[in-house]
Amino acid sequence: MAKKMDMKAMVGKGLGAILANQQVDQIIAQNDPLEAARELASNVAVLPLDIIEPMSKQPREYFDESALAELAASIRTHGIIQPITVRRIHAKSYQIISGERRFRASRLAGLTEVPVYIRLANDQEMMEMALIENIQREDLNPMEIATTYGRLKEEFELSDERLADRVGKQRSTVTNYLRLLKLHDDVKAAVKNDEVSMGHARALAGVKDNDALLLSLLVQIREKDLSVRAVEQLIAQYHEERSAKKTKTDARLPEHLRTIQDQFGAFFGAKALLKRDAKGRGQIVLKFNNDNELNRMLDAIEKQ
Repeated sequence: MAKKMDMKAMVGKGLGAILANQQVDQIIAQNDPLEAARELASNVAVLPLDIIEPMSKQPREYFDESALAELAASIRTHGIIQPITVRRIHAKSYQIISGERRFRASRLAGLTEVPVYIRLANDQEMMEMALIENIQREDLNPMEIATTYGRLKEEFELSDERLADRVGKQRSTVTNYLRLLKLHDDVKAAVKNDEVSMGHARALAGVKDNDALLLSLLVQIREKDLSVRAVEQLIAQYHEERSAKKTKTDARLPEHLRTIQDQFGAFFGAKALLKRDAKGRGQIVLKFNNDNELNRMLDAIEKQ
């Protein structure tokens, strides 16, 4: 068996037999794949850290260094309470499915071996298990979940319905996450950094082809703590005003000037009116209803 370890400190009681890497090889060699998978899933193995590698496309993208240091200190004192889950590549190579934080902290703590659960899984199954495990532990932010859903959907050619079935979620839930991938990069970053909620992101997804309005709303959410309902109302108001403006537009205004008029309105997130006479003289009028709307327009200018 592998180097002797303090198993009381490493794992809790009642987890079944403790297997060495050599015993793992024997189980796989002596049983059919299904039976081997069941046998390995019901036991804890001890593997050297140097034959374990992180998943190449881990759903979780960010690891807080201070939190890792705290976990490493805990591992030095108490050992690893929850084994890492890995998949077997071959006898001398294993890949992490879940528990990369514990893996990294174990290296910081100076461990040479760690307790693991071993799974026999293909690429799709491994990604699904890693995603599901992180979601169940609430370790992922919405953008990390959305990105992993997107990878699963694209790489394994899954429909939204099939993907939802594989990860145990409703189709509408999966579709809402996938919509996040189409958002403006600044909104994605805000969701990732927990500056705006999933609900805010869904509302902002309703703003099409108007980056100025989108970014203005993003600033207001951050600075004024706007509710999701308030954001939805502002977007609805914009669409209503835009629709009304198109209806009332002077038919004599050339199309290229109507386009310029729309661009001004979109940039400032306000109702714009462009007037020009036959000699080329005219004016552009921007309407606002209160100081907040005026300040929003000024913010748009300052950002340029």
